[in-house]
Amino acid sequence: MNASRNSLLRQFGSSMVEVLVTLIILLVGLLGLAGVMVQGQRSEVESYQRVQALILLQDIAGRINANRQAATCYAYTTNTVNGTPYLGASGVGGKVTPVPATACTVAMIQAIYPSMPAATATLQATTAVSDMNAWHNALLGAAEVSGGNVGAMVGARGCISYGGGTELLNPANGAQIVGTGVYTLAVAWQGLSPTAIATPNCGQGLYGANDAQRRVVSLTLRTASLTTQ
Repeated sequence: MNASRNSLLRQFGSSMVEVLVTLIILLVGLLGLAGVMVQGQRSEVESYQRVQALILLQDIAGRINANRQAATCYAYTTNTVNGTPYLGASGVGGKVTPVPATACTVAMIQAIYPSMPAATATLQATTAVSDMNAWHNALLGAAEVSGGNVGAMVGARGCISYGGGTELLNPANGAQIVGTGVYTLAVAWQGLSPTAIATPNCGQGLYGANDAQRRVVSLTLRTASLTTQ
């Protein structure tokens, strides 16, 4: 009788151990699955932000190409080492900058196209300022609103710089053709995890320790020397 009872207790103890081992294996598997889901969601957000950044980048490139004779007015980022100034979010306590004062004058355009009528230059200067302010608001997410501007990336900033010394040369005399240098357009934003430091330096020093969370997409464009009719 006692031997039979002891045998039953041993079997019951063995079953409990098997159940515990099964639960531990199941728990480890579920934790791994949760990690995969989190990583998948993170990758999805990163991909979404990159797509949004590319849309904004193509937007300003299209605006410059449509107003090429006033391209010089779009070169807002003068400090290419630090990537400042920039359009978009300030990154200080979640606050954003107001619409920036983008300067574009008739004189700036006529310095490149002296024969352009003042009325035409005025129209193009006004268009350039309007384009820059519209892009600034787009970087703030104004294109989509849901209890706030949500149509852009986290901490989105935009930079446009002009590369002096990259101008095309006049084949007749070898002189540089004013206004034909390379423009660098860049959109920066904050990623969800550290990665390799991105270039160019748009918004440098504003995205995590050592800029490890800064994401950047960029492109370059060059405008031809256009003559007025």
